[in-house]
Amino acid sequence: MTANLFRVESIIEVQPRRYKFKTNEYQKSGLVPIIDQSANFIAGFTDEIERAYDGDLPVVVFGDHTCCLKFIDFRFAIGADGTQLLRPIKEIDTRYLYYALRAIDLSQFGYQRHFKLLKESEIPVPPIESQRCIASILGAYDDLIAVNRRRIAVLEEMARGLFEEWFVRFRFPGHEDAPIEDTQNGPLPVGWSWGRFADLASEVRDTVSPEAVDPTTPYVGLEHISRRSTTLAEHGAAADVSSLKARFQLGDILFGKIRPYFHKIAWAPFGGVASTDAIIWRPNPGFAAQALLQASSDAFVAYSVQTSNGTKMPRANSKVLADYLCALAVSNISSRFESTVGPMIESAASLQAANANLAASRDLLLPRLISGQLSVAQAESELEAA
Repeated sequence: MTANLFRVESIIEVQPRRYKFKTNEYQKSGLVPIIDQSANFIAGFTDEIERAYDGDLPVVVFGDHTCCLKFIDFRFAIGADGTQLLRPIKEIDTRYLYYALRAIDLSQFGYQRHFKLLKESEIPVPPIESQRCIASILGAYDDLIAVNRRRIAVLEEMARGLFEEWFVRFRFPGHEDAPIEDTQNGPLPVGWSWGRFADLASEVRDTVSPEAVDPTTPYVGLEHISRRSTTLAEHGAAADVSSLKARFQLGDILFGKIRPYFHKIAWAPFGGVASTDAIIWRPNPGFAAQALLQASSDAFVAYSVQTSNGTKMPRANSKVLADYLCALAVSNISSRFESTVGPMIESAASLQAANANLAASRDLLLPRLISGQLSVAQAESELEAA
């Protein structure tokens, strides 16, 4: 495959940004998704359709500070500062441009504005037919990842919905025949009791120096935990960190205690070490799903914010959270909830692991395809295997 090298700034057109949303304007849901430079593909939502991006699609979104790249082919709104919208000139496929830009490594420049550096870089541009073939192969991986992301979102939404129905609204299976009684802390089904979060999970404080563990041990920092998702999408390795860390096990709950309003709570699909800025909760036997969904509920997070210490960088207080009031069901309802929702949590984690494998395969192919070291035919064969 023959390809000429072009300076990026000579083949892109920066799109105007008439409206931008500040982070405090992001909603949990809405008519239009908000795209910004964060690692989350969708950062939030808005109902203000008139402030959505009104230019041509698709576009490549580049994070000036984060170097995050996103291919966007649907209506969206622009979030926060540092977001650049790019479209290629004629005879260059937009999705090919997206992947070619991803092959540029700007990580060595640290935290700064990177757009100038991106524009000064060069990328190979083969004939348009080859561009489309390359984009199609790499896009197939991303399409599979997107399908899995949607399945994960559905599983998480179902789990949250069931928790709300059973433990907040008390509409569990057979609730029609379970009378409600008034208690000092509010109405509760007969036979149920009020307990503390500590009845669902116990805090674990097991710190260790990274040098004392295998350097390949998974490391989870707050930057690896997505907002409002209980599924852990990424992680690092113990070799990348040097300060004291906290051990966690498969099935533990990682709760981001720094600025808890960021709503960073995840179920651990493996054991490893985590930032000490995370509270490690270990579910008590028979309460794994309830503990996770209680900890990630809006009410629990709001309480963690309300009772946090400090103003500039508030920290959640684990001792206070341990006393958070929780509804404890009769044993048959509790065990039925675990057997119903537990597999949803594990399935979401399995899909996330599959996505990690797909992303790794795509990232191995990407530089070789863009550079011409790997033929389209070879890449198609690897795609079939994946």
